[in-house]
Amino acid sequence: MSDNSMATGKTPVDFWFDPGCPWAWMTSRWMLEVEKVRDVEVRWHVMSVAVLNEDKLDELPEEYRDRLKNAWGPVRVVVAAQQKHGDEVVGPLYTALGTRFHNQGEGPTREAIVAALGDVGLPAELAEYADSDAYDAELRASHKEGIDKVGQEVGTPVIAVPGANGEQIAFFGPVVTPAPKGEEAAKLWDGTLMVASIPGFYEIKRTRTQGPVFD
Repeated sequence: MSDNSMATGKTPVDFWFDPGCPWAWMTSRWMLEVEKVRDVEVRWHVMSVAVLNEDKLDELPEEYRDRLKNAWGPVRVVVAAQQKHGDEVVGPLYTALGTRFHNQGEGPTREAIVAALGDVGLPAELAEYADSDAYDAELRASHKEGIDKVGQEVGTPVIAVPGANGEQIAFFGPVVTPAPKGEEAAKLWDGTLMVASIPGFYEIKRTRTQGPVFD
C-alpha cells in the first residue's frame, strides 16, 4: 500500500478491518477522530472474519456460520476495488459501506454494496466480485499481514503503529462504543499506545453492557 505518510510527515497507522463488523466500524470512526487531534495518518487494509474462522466452523453456532458465509461478499468487493482502482479508494469505500451497513441499517446486502460503490464513484459491476474468488489470494495476504502481527486469538480490527525499535506495535481493538470524539478520542489513543508499548502487556477487558451506538 502506498505510503502518503512519508510525504506528509505524519505517523502512519495501519488499520485492518472487515467491513461487515460493527465493532471494527466503531473503532474506525474513532480513528478518523484521532486523525483530527493527533499527527497520524490511517492506512486502510482488509481482513476477513470469514477467513479468521474458517477452521473453526464446526465449533460455531449455526447462526454465526450463516453470518460468516455472507461475510465474504463485502470484503471481496473492497479488495477488487483496491486492485482495480488503487489503494486510495479503500478508506472512502469502507466509509460508504459501513455507513449503509451499520448507520443506515441496510446490512451487507447486494443493494447496499452497489449503492456504496456509487457513493464513491466506483462502477457498480464491482459488486459482482462479492461472489468471485478472483482476488481471494490478495484478500488472504492482507488478512495474514494483519493477523500475524497480533496472533490468531483476536478479531477485527487490528491496528499497527511504529515502535521505538523500528518494529510495529500491533494490537486488537480497542472495542468501544460510541466512538469517542475530540479530546476523548485523543485520550483513548494516547492510553492505547501507552499500554501497547509495554512488551509484556496483553489484555484489558470487561463485559460489554451495550451494543454499538451508531451516530
